[in-house]
Amino acid sequence: MNTQPLRFGLIGTGRIGQVHAANVAASPDAALSWVADPFVAGAQRVAEAFGGRATDSAEEIFASGEVDAVIIASPTPTHIDLIATALRTGVPVLCEKPIDLDIARVDALRPLVAQAGIPVALGFNRRFDPAFAEVHARVAAGEVGALEQLTIISRDPAAPPADYIAVSGGIFRDMTIHDFDMARFFVPDLVEVFATGAAAFDPGAREHDDVDTAVTVLRAASGAVVSITNSRHSASGYDQRLEAFGAAGSLQVANAGTSLVSLSTAQSVEARPPYQDFFLERYAASYVLELAEFIKAARGEASTSPTFEDGRAALVLADAARRSLDDRAAVTVDLS
Repeated sequence: MNTQPLRFGLIGTGRIGQVHAANVAASPDAALSWVADPFVAGAQRVAEAFGGRATDSAEEIFASGEVDAVIIASPTPTHIDLIATALRTGVPVLCEKPIDLDIARVDALRPLVAQAGIPVALGFNRRFDPAFAEVHARVAAGEVGALEQLTIISRDPAAPPADYIAVSGGIFRDMTIHDFDMARFFVPDLVEVFATGAAAFDPGAREHDDVDTAVTVLRAASGAVVSITNSRHSASGYDQRLEAFGAAGSLQVANAGTSLVSLSTAQSVEARPPYQDFFLERYAASYVLELAEFIKAARGEASTSPTFEDGRAALVLADAARRSLDDRAAVTVDLS
């Protein structure tokens, strides 16, 4: 077994790229070898903080021969070409979601991924959240009986800027796509999607033909039903809950709070501060565990990293949700 730290290349040094850089630097099984960003000053700052050489060219990373794996944290339109380059050069890759906004481009790359035999993992980090993973394992063990209903609630603290919404692909491809992957994690045999929503409060959503409030219902061939509730704002903080329900009982994941201290007075009982306010705080542990699992895949070991096929399936569901929203009708899906 190879126990040497893997040499990582990081492409993209924005918010999530910096999270990956810190986790690579902290892992005994990884080291940051190269950092690329067209805005080379960002790459230089990350390299100075976490190691490696900085460049403004992702191609230089692949040509260097000095990386054993790459993490793609650059904007979505770059993902397809960078994955293709990783496959041509034989470098395992962990790519942030979504693979692309256009399913046709994803399907064009699909045969190359299948033929190359090189690990391509997708950044669906929530699978590795300790609470969600525990519920998944307990459902798989039959603790609540056959799964009948899965309820996912995912609300952001505040809407993103309008210029971000303009290029994001919309709420289903940008935000709900994590929830679609979580739905498939629990209920893989999804066959139908129905979505509804509204631009209830965000001018950016209205400007760019998007919604800020959505409910999606997915039906599985098994008869299980998944409901996903999304909002682009939440006054109480980052709202991330899940319930798995079956004939024998249910399992719930509650929100993560900012304090264990509560106040009880004549005016209120057990009053607590708001929930955690940011996804990087709520899911910090999941990003660490995601990296550890990807390292296994890159070393050729058994791994539970979400795959290119998982990324494709989530995008198919996102596209179906948007079509359902527009047509006001359920949409049949084939995830094979």
